[in-house]
Amino acid sequence: MVEYLLFRLYGPMAAWGRVAVGEVRGSDAYPSKSAVLGLLAAALGLRREDEPAHERLATGYGFAVRVDASGMLLRDYHTVQVPGQSHLKKRPHFTRRDELSISREDLHTILSTREYRCDGLYTIALWIRDTAPHPLGALQAALEQPRFPLYLGRKSCPLALPLEAQVIEASDLATAFTQARFQCDSLLQYAVQGHEGDLLDRVVEPTLHWEADLKDTAQAKGLDELMTVVRRDRLRSRRRWQYAERRETQGRIKPSKE
Repeated sequence: MVEYLLFRLYGPMAAWGRVAVGEVRGSDAYPSKSAVLGLLAAALGLRREDEPAHERLATGYGFAVRVDASGMLLRDYHTVQVPGQSHLKKRPHFTRRDELSISREDLHTILSTREYRCDGLYTIALWIRDTAPHPLGALQAALEQPRFPLYLGRKSCPLALPLEAQVIEASDLATAFTQARFQCDSLLQYAVQGHEGDLLDRVVEPTLHWEADLKDTAQAKGLDELMTVVRRDRLRSRRRWQYAERRETQGRIKPSKE
């Protein structure tokens, strides 16, 4: 038997950032591992400059996400202040604060497009690896009483429902997902007023995304693999926002034979 920590993410808006080049800041259709671990880091009270703590968190847990509803894509128009090219050459800018630390006369304005996912619903599962810095019970307690505010990718995207974190003991990942129970299902119909029907009623068949290294292990029992993709969401440096590639399997939970 394996212990899994399961919790659910829902908000009217979310931003699951992917590789961003230039003026377009896109969003994936479901959370990245780095986004979820960033949420956990905020719950635990980890500060951005504490690189060793973030690294231990990033390598210490397996990750899977069930997309109960991918939501609708929203593109937003922005104007953004940035330093001129001459200032970019003079010194590096590691953070947004560094960029804006010059005089207002030397700042320029550019156009920017940012993407959001509206009314997305996601169930997250984590499990412990050998280097895990915290037991799953400690992560559950942190999510119930977070040290820092939690949000869905950007600070403008707060949670709309409780996470309802729970530790489940199951023989495999598919069983853990099917055993999870959430009290807020009845509230989702109010959370999506203005759309046709209940959010859960509009889910045809949830998709599942899990760590590729589960292949041919007991934890992968009950999972129907469709394909393996590469995502750039493996943390290298939290302070510098640097990420490496990670292999992820996409598929579904096999239907029960009962």
